[in-house]
Amino acid sequence: MVKFEFKEKYTVGDLIKIMAVLRGEGGCPWDAVQTHASIKMDLIEEAYEAYDAVIQDSADMLKEELGDLLLQVVFHSRIEEERGGFDFSDVVDEICKKLIVRHPHVFGDVKVNDAGEVLKNWDSIKKDTKEQKTYGETLEAVPKVFPALMRSAKLGKRAFRAGVEDNEETIETALADLLKSIHRADTDTLSAVLFYTANLLRLKGIDPEEALNSFNERFIKNFCKAENNNALKGKNLYTLSIDQSAE
Repeated sequence: MVKFEFKEKYTVGDLIKIMAVLRGEGGCPWDAVQTHASIKMDLIEEAYEAYDAVIQDSADMLKEELGDLLLQVVFHSRIEEERGGFDFSDVVDEICKKLIVRHPHVFGDVKVNDAGEVLKNWDSIKKDTKEQKTYGETLEAVPKVFPALMRSAKLGKRAFRAGVEDNEETIETALADLLKSIHRADTDTLSAVLFYTANLLRLKGIDPEEALNSFNERFIKNFCKAENNNALKGKNLYTLSIDQSAE
């Protein structure tokens, strides 16, 4: 058994030490053999669980899930430290420097009038620090692993910041034109409907992922009610999705 000091209250420093013990000699065989690649999905899962805790407005759940998410940061940092790369302190240093550089209105002499100017400056500084010479490069930098609807909205937002026309009227017109030809049901048309719908929601201040998930939940509720009432026969996806009686 590895000698370890048990405490009433632990710190981030203790978490780093615990991870070193788990990865070290006499530690945990499972933890010791993990790599960045082998635990990459854990990072996504823990982020989603923390997100779910926010949605449920549960402080206790959020505290636990943020701890699980922090563990992933410490885990990856430890793996990289063993490889001779960065360690956790470098991760902290990097994010501190980024926050200072991207908030010149707080830590420098830049003056801003509102949150809109803050975001404009943030984007400009981000583009410079990442050495992105074109707006196309900023679009290419949107992670391909994002959920598709989230990525569509992000691409639309960045295109708008580059000067592309972006308002409800133009998107509604494009969407209406597509819907007229929806009978073709080809991949490009249906994909465009998703893209424009995601960006129309974004313009209305609605997160497309949240909106679709909320709609999914309503559909499940309506389906289960119809099933329990032996009323599924004659129903279709449309009637089940708009049935308000299950609310």
